Amino acid sequence: MDAPQAEKIAAQALTTAEVGRARRANWFRKYQIGLVVVDLLVATVAVALSFTFRFGTVVTSTDAKFYLVLAALFPLGWVAAIMLNRAYEARFVGVGSAEFQRIFQAFLQMTAIVAFASFVTKADLARGFVLVALPLALVFNVFGRYGARKWLHRQRGRGRALTSVLVVGDAAAIEEFTSMVRRDQYAGMRVVGACVPAELVVDEATITALETIEVPLLGDVDSVRSAVSLSDADTVAVVSSGALGPEKLRWISWQLEGTSTELVVSPGLTEVAGPRLHVRPVAGLPLLHVEEPEFDGFRRVLKGAFDRFVAAFALLLLSPLFIGLAVAVRMGSTGPALFRQVRVGRDGSRFMMLKFRSMYADAEDRLAELSEQSDHSDGLLFKMRNDPRITRVGKFLRKYSLDELPQLINVLNGSMSLVGPRPPLPGEVERYEVHVHRRLLVKPGVTGLWQVSGRSDLSWEESVRLDLRYVENWSLSEDLLILWKTARAVTAGAGAY
Repeated sequence: MDAPQAEKIAAQALTTAEVGRARRANWFRKYQIGLVVVDLLVATVAVALSFTFRFGTVVTSTDAKFYLVLAALFPLGWVAAIMLNRAYEARFVGVGSAEFQRIFQAFLQMTAIVAFASFVTKADLARGFVLVALPLALVFNVFGRYGARKWLHRQRGRGRALTSVLVVGDAAAIEEFTSMVRRDQYAGMRVVGACVPAELVVDEATITALETIEVPLLGDVDSVRSAVSLSDADTVAVVSSGALGPEKLRWISWQLEGTSTELVVSPGLTEVAGPRLHVRPVAGLPLLHVEEPEFDGFRRVLKGAFDRFVAAFALLLLSPLFIGLAVAVRMGSTGPALFRQVRVGRDGSRFMMLKFRSMYADAEDRLAELSEQSDHSDGLLFKMRNDPRITRVGKFLRKYSLDELPQLINVLNGSMSLVGPRPPLPGEVERYEVHVHRRLLVKPGVTGLWQVSGRSDLSWEESVRLDLRYVENWSLSEDLLILWKTARAVTAGAGAY
């Protein structure tokens, strides 16, 4: 085959790949349109309710007609604000809290614009109209986006609406990236192939590693363009740029120009979230600035105030339930209603954690004889799916995490937080590896990422990974999201034993 024919076949293959990518991209365009429709509808409903609240259902006055025009323009302004905050972009949609943060930013900006316009024009806007329309639009929009996200997650759980990814790097980095993508099915990524440095293409260990994780090896780094064509990939992910060098990374970007294929580069900092990462160009070189985790300061004070307010309110509201559960525990078996246990808190301090007793009174004495039957042989945790020490009432309490409710008292006295790492036992802490001690930089939580990501079904390594991710990247908005997910996880009753 001569060179012109080879180039023609390669061009045809690339065209076919582009058609495939365009076909798959079509689902996201439809999803974007759906989001615009949702945003328009919720803004329309919000402003309609606000107008009715302020003026009623009959429009007679001149002022009411002015606000009717304003109400008609409000949904368009709302969508424009969301668009300016880039909440329709693929990278912010479907995963994480960034999508909801951008909706909130749009709300703040519209509120500021309305206030500024009212001040400049000296217009006497009806407060009852404005103060109802904007907050309602925010609340309705969050629920609307949440519903759209759950639909998208269901599609991705069925293997649809996925982005095909070609991974470039060494075998270890490819294996780690693939494992993380497969673990989080809602991320919407599917690894379809790999390219490795030229010297590793014939390396037996590399070939075996990729075969083990069932990722086809499609050539070396110089074959990226043809590998994209063969795998029909939407995205190329470079996961070990240090091994490739800056010149090769730039060459890859040149090869992908005009192919509609996205290029993403992993900085190699696992579990460090976007808000802590900033690109700072210096002398033409983009440097990645990594901010320190925030363990003190105003945000921490705000988190503490929020924790104690919610805990006090919940204790007051749930006091009848507390009394009922305490009676049920006492009637179910002999012993106290509350179980007290020493746990390790922030900076290694110890405190007495409270729970409703879910086991028989001699449970601690029987632990040694059951230690070999733990379902978590890979770590420090003792978890047993059919633990004979658990009472009949205790099984119900554990299934719905009702035994954890007294920990609200720990939140109120400041020894725990609503959201944080799992509170460890002193014996566990004594056997921690060095990096695991970072869990103790923040207060332990009644719930956390471990609670909404599998509960007792998680392995020790996975539990540590989630706790460290929270410690490194915590935020109040993330706390609110975890609390919301906790309610769903507890209601489902899965993964608790």
